[in-house]
Formats: sequence, structure tokens, C-alpha cells
Amino acid sequence: MQQFLQYLANHPWLVAAAVVMAGLVIVHEFRARTAAFGSISPTEAVRLVNSGAVLVDIRPREAFDAGHIAGAKHVPGAAIADGAKPLERFKDKPVIAYCDSGMTAGAAARHLGRLGFTKAYNLRGGLAAWRQDNLPVVKD
Repeated sequence: MQQFLQYLANHPWLVAAAVVMAGLVIVHEFRARTAAFGSISPTEAVRLVNSGAVLVDIRPREAFDAGHIAGAKHVPGAAIADGAKPLERFKDKPVIAYCDSGMTAGAAARHLGRLGFTKAYNLRGGLAAWRQDNLPVVKD
């Protein structure tokens, strides 16, 4: 114990850096565990959809009509930004938002979490990852 106290006294900058790093790790883990949204792979999305999750395509109508995941609801990003009224009844169900690449849908999933959706997810890689995994896409 005496050596430990001596080390603390002789290396205050190292001790301070270790304390700061430990604090950052704790904060990061806390935020990751309490986030109201997550990013999931296409395989995980299929599992959730089979369990009753709702797929939400946030792309423009033209892109949705050109090809989308079967059973997906078209809710443009602007409608989600305005309060996601078309999705109100799904607040307690898993909701998976997707776009072409996963970037815009990530912001939509975060916003859904702030709106009270308890299980909002982003399809990691978007429709491109879905197609890359050879999963089906339908056209209207």
C-alpha cells in the first residue's frame, strides 16, 4: 500500500489520465446501454420482422416504388421529423428504419427514440446491405 501511495504522489499526471479514461469508459458504456435506438444487421432485422417488428422505409416515394423490403411502410424522413404521426400506434413494437445506406435512417431511429419509441432500430448498411445479403426486394 505504501508503494501505491508513493506512485500516486510521484505520477499525478498519469493518475489523472487514468481517472479521466475510466470516466470516459463509464460514460460511454452508460450511454450505449441506455440508448433508445440501435443499429442491427439485415439478418437481425429478418429475425425481428418475423417476431412482429415494423419496417419503415424513409426514402423518397420514387425510391420506395423502385424497390423496397416486402411489408415495409413508407414514411418519409420529413414525416418522422414532424413527429412520426403515421407510426404512433407502433410505439411499443420494434421499429426498424432504413434508407439506401443506413446514414439517414440512423438519425431517424435516434429521433424515434426521442419521441418515445421504446425499440427503434436502424438497418445497418440500409437497403444496400439488405441487397448484398441477397434478401428479397419488391416493387410496386
